[in-house]
Amino acid sequence: MGEFVRLETKDGIGTIRLERPPMNALNTQVQEELRAAAAAATADPGVRAVIVYGGEKVFAAGADIKEMADMSYVDMADRAAGLSSALGAISRIPKPVVAAITGYALGGGCELALACDWRVVAEDAKLGQPEIKLGIIPGAGGTQRLARLVGPARAKDLIMSGRMVDAQEALRIGLADRVAPAAEVYDTAVELVRPYLTGPAQALRAAKLAVDAGLDMDLNSGLAWESQLFAALFATDDRREGMVAFVAKRKPDFTGR
Repeated sequence: MGEFVRLETKDGIGTIRLERPPMNALNTQVQEELRAAAAAATADPGVRAVIVYGGEKVFAAGADIKEMADMSYVDMADRAAGLSSALGAISRIPKPVVAAITGYALGGGCELALACDWRVVAEDAKLGQPEIKLGIIPGAGGTQRLARLVGPARAKDLIMSGRMVDAQEALRIGLADRVAPAAEVYDTAVELVRPYLTGPAQALRAAKLAVDAGLDMDLNSGLAWESQLFAALFATDDRREGMVAFVAKRKPDFTGR
């Protein structure tokens, strides 16, 4: 698909693979290729779940600082929204998405992982938002998604100190969902999403929309949003199949329609 990012599809799983050695730095080209891969995974009905993977050695060690070093405020003011929306495109894939993390997920790499629904982390991996050590803050969702995931106090600790956390601390604070040996990270991610491959695609999409958008609403607005999504699912074939199968005491055969 791109020079540094490609979408590989096998058995219902779309793997968004980063390949920009040595550290998968997220320069502008990589960001835009991630956006394109997210769009392709969204549009392909054969993709029922997505894994974001940087390979066996590293997930992504951050943005390309050399590219940013000489940028002025005016330069970055023009670019910042594009940086954020490129990773936001990953978060908006209306299918289950898991980050398979080896090595380092730092800065923009951690923000890419945060844009996924879940994170499978290698036992020896390191995660963090070290931007403060460069005199800046995370600019691609880190301050917002991290705080929503681990709470504001822990997010401030990680962002304001710039420290890295290991896999066990990441698991303890909710930044990681599963920890596995490095050689088994991708396979563990496959096992995490496997149950969704034959699930009701429209209901899974609605569940993700309900939770993610609801976090940005007050409770009453979120409940109204949930009600609309819930009612809309009664127009789907999978809703009918699920209920008929339940009454007949058999396994449903969902088609994604």
